Amino acid sequence: MLPITELAKAKVNLNLHILGRRPDGYHELSSCVAFVDVADVLSIEPAPVNALEVSGVFAADVPMGLSNSIWKAYSWLAARMVLPLVHVKLEKNLPVASGIGGGSADAAAMLRGLLRLVEKTLSEDEIASLATDLGADVPVCFRGRACLMQGIGEKISILSEQLPPALVLVNPLVACSTAEVFKAMALKPGEMRAAPTKAEWRNDMTVAAIQVQPKIVNVLSALHKRELFPVLMSGSGATCFGIARDFSEAEKTAVELAKLHPNWWIKAARIAT
Repeated sequence: MLPITELAKAKVNLNLHILGRRPDGYHELSSCVAFVDVADVLSIEPAPVNALEVSGVFAADVPMGLSNSIWKAYSWLAARMVLPLVHVKLEKNLPVASGIGGGSADAAAMLRGLLRLVEKTLSEDEIASLATDLGADVPVCFRGRACLMQGIGEKISILSEQLPPALVLVNPLVACSTAEVFKAMALKPGEMRAAPTKAEWRNDMTVAAIQVQPKIVNVLSALHKRELFPVLMSGSGATCFGIARDFSEAEKTAVELAKLHPNWWIKAARIAT
């Protein structure tokens, strides 16, 4: 049997509105999410024992134990159906704790691959429960296409709007903890904000993320100096992006930025349809 291959595409929050914090502590949000052609790659095949083999630029940053999001996804699915033991190869191309859903995308890709392996599907309720069980970004990453994400991540609807064609992703290679960013936002349980009347080009986590990782300011500044619009942070950071008019412009900008900032992770990317 040939290995099953799944792409764990980088998730980009084209906007991110934090609407408040529920009494149970979860944060309510609304975000237009897109996926790009920069991705981790998972290869899954039946094996005598469960094993994970990691390669790629960011392999050294991947936890190998049960705390890995891939094994959390396996355990979650194994509690609901019979699964074979598997050997997983992960090519880790996305930086960790970077606001582009790397761990969540890996977990979602693992779920999709395992479901293909056993020829099963998940119900809509099961997909929604991934938000609380595995992480807020996992349901949208499981879908893997442009969506409006709401609630705590469990409410997903497909976006029909035309999306920009390309963007430039930049990360200063510093980890930015989502938990620390939410802590810096200091919303109390039950504290809610008025929902915007329309989606806006903004990320409500930016100010708090800069408190956690001040280098984000440098990234945003570098992108603002280019002919890109809008320029925003994705998720809880530290990855930021600028929208380009086409992929050629994105490539040109990425090359120029890489010369100025050789120690940053910089990628031109197409938005996946």
